[in-house]
Amino acid sequence: MEGDGSDSPVTIKNIERELICPACKELFTHPLILPCQHSICHKCVKELLLTLDDSFNDVGSDNSNQSSPRLRLASPSMDKIDRINRPGWKRNSLTPKTTIFPCPGCEHDVDLGERGINGLFRNFTLETIVERYRQAARAATAIMCDLCKPPPQESTKSCMDCSASYCNECFKIYHPWGTVKAQHEYVGPTTNFRPKILMCPEHETERINMYCELCRRPVCHLCKLGGNHSNHRVTTMSSAYKTLKEKLSKDIDYLIGKESQVKSQISELNLLMKETECNGERAKEEAITHFEKLFEILEERKSSVLKAIESSKKLRLDKFQTQMEEYRGLLENNGLVGYAQEVLKETDQSCFVQTAKQLHLRIQKATESLKSFRPAAQTSFEDYVVNTSKQTELLGELSFFSSGIDVPEINEEQSKVYNNALINWHHPEKDKADSYVLEYRKINRDDEMLSWNEVEVCGTSKIIQDLENSSTYAFRVRAYKGSICSPCSRELILHTPPAPVFSFLFDEKCGYNNEHLLLNLKRDRVESRAGYNLLLAAERIQVGYYTSLDYIIGDTGITKGKHFWAFRVEPYSYLVKVGVASSDKLQEWLRSPRDAVSPRYEQDSGHDSGSEDACFDSSQPFTLVTIGMKKFFIPKSPTSSNDPENRVLPMPTSIGIFLDYDKGKVSFYDMDHMKCLYERQVDCSHTLYPAFALMGSGGIQLEEPITAKYLEYQENM
Repeated sequence: MEGDGSDSPVTIKNIERELICPACKELFTHPLILPCQHSICHKCVKELLLTLDDSFNDVGSDNSNQSSPRLRLASPSMDKIDRINRPGWKRNSLTPKTTIFPCPGCEHDVDLGERGINGLFRNFTLETIVERYRQAARAATAIMCDLCKPPPQESTKSCMDCSASYCNECFKIYHPWGTVKAQHEYVGPTTNFRPKILMCPEHETERINMYCELCRRPVCHLCKLGGNHSNHRVTTMSSAYKTLKEKLSKDIDYLIGKESQVKSQISELNLLMKETECNGERAKEEAITHFEKLFEILEERKSSVLKAIESSKKLRLDKFQTQMEEYRGLLENNGLVGYAQEVLKETDQSCFVQTAKQLHLRIQKATESLKSFRPAAQTSFEDYVVNTSKQTELLGELSFFSSGIDVPEINEEQSKVYNNALINWHHPEKDKADSYVLEYRKINRDDEMLSWNEVEVCGTSKIIQDLENSSTYAFRVRAYKGSICSPCSRELILHTPPAPVFSFLFDEKCGYNNEHLLLNLKRDRVESRAGYNLLLAAERIQVGYYTSLDYIIGDTGITKGKHFWAFRVEPYSYLVKVGVASSDKLQEWLRSPRDAVSPRYEQDSGHDSGSEDACFDSSQPFTLVTIGMKKFFIPKSPTSSNDPENRVLPMPTSIGIFLDYDKGKVSFYDMDHMKCLYERQVDCSHTLYPAFALMGSGGIQLEEPITAKYLEYQENM
């Protein structure tokens, strides 16, 4: 027993690093198990969600965040349109809501789903081990009775049902024989009162009694009957317990049996570390030698340049000194003027003429120099400015280089920026490269470039997060093979959107006409299909009938802040209208579509109806622009040209919309160059929704925000 007691603290002490939260770097407190199977403190998850609330649109938290940049509201429906503007009106449960944040343990993004923190299991086993470690660490500190009158006595038991510790006397008083409390479960003194039964986070009143082999997580019987695991293969908890316990025991036995091998490998690692230390010092000495040679060349050039500048400076100063002495002679008390005054005193005419003639020529020459003053030399040393821009660039790229590694090439078509930047590159010698380094930096408006940020990447793509809005960034990549580095690739310049990304899906419950429009299951793509109704309507076009637009809107409203979203219009589309519309205007359109959707009577339709001029200056509750036949039509305005050709632009590959709700302004962007094509005021007195309309054949695809995808984890279970 003594041997066991002495070994226990050592064992507990050795596992301390396993009990540290990767977020707060302290012992776990109420740890939760993330989908990637790493654990993190409950409070740390909340702090991460609050920190990333500005970067990600929905943080699936159990707290409502009223300070969010926008309120997520359900879309208006025909029978309950009056509920649109109520604060806090939540979306229906069918709308997917995700909470994505990077796991501090593996740095991969994990999605908590609609339930957020409430959908995570508490890691009771880890919690017990942490408590056991804490008790071992404070073995000298006794746990006192919670019910004693001061001074309290040392406790001897802890009741798991009452979540309290008792001394012998208090336990007898509060748990008398013959009562229900006498049947309570009690253990030795502890401060960890965990629940006796693991409950299902999806069905809070149901206990966990099965294990889903597909999702690799415990579930209850309701999850299997009609929940998310109804079609999954599940097994009993006892079977999963037996299987996993056997595997874990075998793993531990295997590691214990390999103890001598591990010690041998540790010795080998020590030797490798020493060898690495020596090789590293040798590499540093060689690098210093190369740099010292560069320093010698620079010192030699520096000495030569300074000598040339000094020689030129001395020559110019001598010229200025000579010229200055000549001008001083023109003064009354110096030289020429004084001599001339003395000559004027001569009364003998022949003698005067003999001397004055020469003197007159000298004074005349001096007078002419006064009329056209020219310095004898230049003060500027522009010819002696050292141009080091090329050398600076070369020195900035100074690295280990071998001609055996090709330069990676960034794929501009597959690289894009939205809420984050996705950079893809191609490398002809991909199999020969161990890793890559992606560099990026922000470019200021005055073309001032900040220092490069570096990210090491194992593959040929990387997502860069936390970029500033309305900014320009430069990206480049280089390949590494051991200590050998390739030159940097050609830089790629990308422009970030002017505001945070606004996430939404198409709403199939508000004005959606499934006879005319086809919506995919993800609700991020809609197509207009010309059916029998359109063909029959074509016969009546000759008698004044016009084809109405089919509207569809986003499932989320905007009530404040700045937001940006992007989408693609299919090139084959005949007529598509995109923009924003307020809830009251949507109510009018959707209740009487045939009276309000003629393209010739919409101020922003892009057609030459003449109504744009009359209503442009008045702020409207909607703004829609027309796109079709691979063209982007700029609506008429007092400031725009009346020439239709100047209002027709090529259709961008991807179109962005920027809504500044507080300033009442909406702008349309070409996403490829992040260039504003058109902007105007919009009435923001009501909730605004992304609005779309299609006529004839056409299609709209919402751009998916660039996020680091959750990677599948290989677990030997």
